[in-house]
Amino acid sequence: MKYIVDPDPKWVEHATKRFAAPFVDKPYDRIDVDPILLSEAGYLAGMSAKEWYLNPKKGIASVIAAHETFDLIPVAHWWPTIHVWEQEMGNKLEWRENQPPHIKENAIKTPEDIDKLEVVSEEEIKKGPTYTSFVEAFDYVRDNYPNWFVPLYFAFHPEANASQLIGLEKFLVMTIRNPPLCHKLIQKFMETSLNGCRALVERYGSAMIVTGSTVAGSDLLGPKQVKEFGVKYVSELVKKALKIGAGPQIWYHHCGNHAKDWELWKDTIFTPFTVMQVGYEGRKPFPLEKLKQLYGKRATLMGNIDTTLTFSGSPTQVYEMAKEQILAAKDSPNGFISGLACECPHGSPPSSIHAMVRAARDFGKYEG
Repeated sequence: MKYIVDPDPKWVEHATKRFAAPFVDKPYDRIDVDPILLSEAGYLAGMSAKEWYLNPKKGIASVIAAHETFDLIPVAHWWPTIHVWEQEMGNKLEWRENQPPHIKENAIKTPEDIDKLEVVSEEEIKKGPTYTSFVEAFDYVRDNYPNWFVPLYFAFHPEANASQLIGLEKFLVMTIRNPPLCHKLIQKFMETSLNGCRALVERYGSAMIVTGSTVAGSDLLGPKQVKEFGVKYVSELVKKALKIGAGPQIWYHHCGNHAKDWELWKDTIFTPFTVMQVGYEGRKPFPLEKLKQLYGKRATLMGNIDTTLTFSGSPTQVYEMAKEQILAAKDSPNGFISGLACECPHGSPPSSIHAMVRAARDFGKYEG
């Protein structure tokens, strides 16, 4: 069953050329826009956040419809929750009507339980909710909208997901009092996640790697700890995922404040199809001029318009910030994608998304 009208093939062709431009070093039309529409796409289609997450086919179809409607990137991204692979390891989630799901019960009650935690095998992964939800969504797109088919290996953030297995406060205490136990926990989560990668690559032949850092950032850890618990594992995860057969597309999505550690991520792995995004410097969007200097020749940069503006600001505020970022990064050597610092909040007004696209049309056109 198709939940939406087939996208206009002429638009898809045009949008695909525009999206590919940064990666083939051939400017086309204008810079692209990706507001990271997840459950917000469902909201625009009249769905609750809970319905969007628990109905992969309808959820991913709503993303396709929204991306054509607003003239965004021609990629149907969907994931069942940021807590990927955690349920397989024992976390219990609670689904809320108009917010992302959150953890109802942690898999690990005490640090001593980490030794008992087992890496989930590929065979067990295939029976779990993360993999089966991905398959339902990606098979639906492959079978109905093949031009939009981009399977994802949503690795998310190794240190962040690992911390959610025991609880953030306990994890942060462990980084000081018992670092080896932290390493053991992250390693076990990462190996489980990589088994998810194997299962997805086995089914689809490839998968875009989506990873980065949240807990390993300047609000919670110092630079040395970010390198120890963040950079180390993201690098290892990407290297192993590429060897498994994922990629070559990589999206580094570094959430939150990275004022003191943003340069450390230069030591991770880059391919010719890498997107680099850093959310904030303190409480303000990270300056794209700085990002361009260090990462512009190694990756396509992605913008970081403040998500608060899209939800509670005015369209004019969104437009002005999008304009500022486009003018700052449009000339980045490997291209630029205008985007939000993180997922577009559920319930944001459509005028915010329109303002981003309008700014791209007004200031993001390539000469010639």
